[in-house]
Amino acid sequence: MNIAVKLMQKFKDLDNQNKLKVYQGKAELIRKRNLEAWDDGQFQAESLRLQEEAKSGTPLDELLVDAYALVCEAAKRTLGLQPYDVQIMAAIALHERFLIEQHTGEGKTLSAVMPAYLNALTGKGLHVLTFNDYLAKRDAEWMGPIYRFLGLTVNSVQAGMSLSEKREAYAKDITYVTAKEAGFDYLRDTIALSEADTVHRPFHYVIVDEADSLLLDEARVPLVISGDSASSRSDGFRFAEVARQLKQAEHYDFDEFQRNVYLNEAGAAKAESLLGCGNLYDSHNSHLLTSLNCALHVESLLKKDVNYIVRDSKIELIEEYTGRVAENRYLPDGLQAALTAKEGLYSMAGGKILGTITIQHFISLYPQICGMTATAHASAMDFEDIYALQVVQIPPNQPNIRIDHRHRIYTHKEAKLKALVQEISSVHRTGRPILIGTSSVEESAMLAEALAAAGVPCHVLNAKNDAEEADIIAKAGEPGAVTVSTNMAGRGVDIRLGGGPTQAEVVAKLGGLYVIGTHVNESVRIDDQLRGRSGRQGDPGASVFYVSLEDELLLRFGIHKAVRAPRQDEALEAPVLSSKITSIQRIVMGQNFDIHKELNCYSDMVEDQRRILYAERLRILKGEQPLSPAEQRVRLFYIDEFWADHLAYVSYLREGIHLESLASRNPIDEFHAQITEAYEQIPSKINSASENMLERLGGSNDPAEWEKFGLKSPASTRTYIINDQYLQNKRSSWTGTTVFAYWIRMIMRPMFRLSKY
Repeated sequence: MNIAVKLMQKFKDLDNQNKLKVYQGKAELIRKRNLEAWDDGQFQAESLRLQEEAKSGTPLDELLVDAYALVCEAAKRTLGLQPYDVQIMAAIALHERFLIEQHTGEGKTLSAVMPAYLNALTGKGLHVLTFNDYLAKRDAEWMGPIYRFLGLTVNSVQAGMSLSEKREAYAKDITYVTAKEAGFDYLRDTIALSEADTVHRPFHYVIVDEADSLLLDEARVPLVISGDSASSRSDGFRFAEVARQLKQAEHYDFDEFQRNVYLNEAGAAKAESLLGCGNLYDSHNSHLLTSLNCALHVESLLKKDVNYIVRDSKIELIEEYTGRVAENRYLPDGLQAALTAKEGLYSMAGGKILGTITIQHFISLYPQICGMTATAHASAMDFEDIYALQVVQIPPNQPNIRIDHRHRIYTHKEAKLKALVQEISSVHRTGRPILIGTSSVEESAMLAEALAAAGVPCHVLNAKNDAEEADIIAKAGEPGAVTVSTNMAGRGVDIRLGGGPTQAEVVAKLGGLYVIGTHVNESVRIDDQLRGRSGRQGDPGASVFYVSLEDELLLRFGIHKAVRAPRQDEALEAPVLSSKITSIQRIVMGQNFDIHKELNCYSDMVEDQRRILYAERLRILKGEQPLSPAEQRVRLFYIDEFWADHLAYVSYLREGIHLESLASRNPIDEFHAQITEAYEQIPSKINSASENMLERLGGSNDPAEWEKFGLKSPASTRTYIINDQYLQNKRSSWTGTTVFAYWIRMIMRPMFRLSKY
């Protein structure tokens, strides 16, 4: 098997090298187009010619060399930037719809301008999806002079913009926007009752920046639009109290990977006693079982200051991959209510969900997709399987000379913390800048406290606004700087040695930026992202990860049991442990990939149904069907009404579908069968309700009359993100032991006439 993998890798490496040779040849052709002698008028005339060619149907491949030569000279004239050959090569790969891996500090922002300009020549619009609002605004303003010099328009979309401002921004030739905001705007468009209330044009071409984060880490994040709701008192306190009285091992167990929790027989009996509900597994008690499972999950698996924080009497979730507070993000309704009850807080009622789409499905609406990131190779299989995107590795402009040290592994967390503080204090005394990546808000606060006690001042990043965070991260390379951040703080911001040219040489002589990870992540790719903050553009630098056998990932796989070393303060001398940890990370990445594929089986069919219904809705909205204004309004209203009902049914099914496995039925097949049957009833429901309403209206085309009968958009809506982690975890809710216990319970109760067993 290893031989096959190595042969496949060798073939891919060879294919990558062949592509790079072709791109190098094209880059040389572009370089030979010496446009220095051209005046500004010639530039505008040539750009206009290219636009006319593109709009008349000339293949863009034939215009690439001319277009890229224009951008290179425009960048030099407007911003003083001269693209490297490797940036031009990356730009060619992007146009060819590849996902490029380009090292941190290699200038992805400028690389994206060339394919953006070329593909915007058609006049169909182009989106660059960024990591956050700050980067969307920064990149649009930074690269804007190049586009405008060549006669194209550019803008960014920001959360909070008015409808007209967003329409104007999306009407530009190039629009920088976050995937979440673009997705929310799409959801708002899907419930608009007038074309004037929509903002998007038909999707054309997209460049996904920080593609690993958007296309993989957050791919399954569901974006939601719902009717607004008022605050209400949570009714979950009862279940929170029951969950607190249940004890691990005695009443409940975790699955083999600590991904989920489930009651055992003693736990079910105890819960039945506390709830006074009889058999918890009877069908009429399914709502109690669901609520109790949610309460048990948040009590045992969600940790304050690790998975969430409480601020201003509100629960704020922490993003798994960035370690930052996730704005506007909620758990699925049942779990969110349980978590709020656990902390004794008020809960926001969910409101009726009007529309939802995952980031993965939203991005797949674009006919042409490409992307860029510093870490793609480790997840190349995922990109190809999910998006049919192949990875092209772009060589660095300068060789990478960063030193990546072997993991330093300790027997226990206290020894690791002590060693971390000693290492940081020692290096800090030399003036060398240090960037420390932590796993959680809790850990970053604890480390900062330990450093303060040791007399080491530091900046702590874990829940700042993006602009402030970017400013601090940009200064992380200055002499003496010690920056403690969660995994991905300040992503997309370059860390320059010394903070600028004057101090760069001083820091370089000290060894460059020193990156320290306080743990290893589930994904090797996330570790590589932290490492990549150091060693930009051939700068010196170093990275090292501190690991303890008590870290969550190692505990999950029982490494602490396999290593029989005595408890000690010194690092373990066992090189094989590092390779074992890497092996564990690859196993977990594989597991997560399988989970994503399984979960996609649930969401893909719902998305297919949505697209079919939305295509009809769009034809009605655009007046492509022979309907009177009243008929148009009524049909749009009821399409939205019955789709919202369908989503509620889908959510209900999805919550309990894993129970189908207890009856030896495939949950996915059952789910598909039931939502197909429900979906097939929607057209007749729409027709019947529409006929009745039109009869009541008497065919009136008076909008005031429509309002009287409630045929209007919701008074207010809210958009938010559902944290999908819980749904990922639920795949393992029922193990073989659970199924066996369930059936024994159901069989034995009537035989022994027991209310408890």
